[in-house]
Amino acid sequence: MQLAPFFPILYRILQPSFPHCLWAGNPNLKTVALTFDDGPHPTYTPQLLEVLDRYAIPASFFWLGACVNRAPFTAKSVYERGHWIGLHGYDHRSFPMLTTAELKQSLSATQEAISIACRIDPNSVRDVRPPNGLFTPQVLNSLHQWQYRSVMWSVVPEDWVCPGIGTVVQRVLQQVTNGSMIVLHDGVCGGQDVAAIAAQLVPQLLHQGYQFVTVDTLWQQAQTFTSRRF
Repeated sequence: MQLAPFFPILYRILQPSFPHCLWAGNPNLKTVALTFDDGPHPTYTPQLLEVLDRYAIPASFFWLGACVNRAPFTAKSVYERGHWIGLHGYDHRSFPMLTTAELKQSLSATQEAISIACRIDPNSVRDVRPPNGLFTPQVLNSLHQWQYRSVMWSVVPEDWVCPGIGTVVQRVLQQVTNGSMIVLHDGVCGGQDVAAIAAQLVPQLLHQGYQFVTVDTLWQQAQTFTSRRF
């Protein structure tokens, strides 16, 4: 059973319960963040980069440390293009299944892999998206204590089950709104379609007037929106 119809409902339930996570940006600004999980992949990610280059838009990538170690030159290519980089764990094990020590090691090992591949300070990569979106309050508390920023999502078209390029694009267009954070995948599961999906999706969103921003920009916009509300 595909879960795509339930993700918007789940998002509306979880977002107010965990306000310290980033779920979306400022609803008053016509911006969206295009994010990609499970990479980098030596074939799918370069194909995706060609599309992003074509439209000169920034994206955000949440990487697995094991994949960075397998494709360091691809990782470096993503970083050199100015895209935002975040952590997705070392090997896609669900964070609630890890001990506190294992979780910390998973994140540290991923930071180290990114640091070596991209030649950057490992501590500069602080955004974390839990694999499968699974977390517990304890996991979030640990991430906060370690000075990471927890990043979730607001538009999840379930591309990893490969329902078809047109289906994924249509799901995104039906759910997208101001400040949306869209989750796609450029890894083994779903990555074979990611470039074609982006090639259809990006021009349609641009035509609708959306500006593409990074997750870091969404953080800034969300914080500004919250401070003005209170």
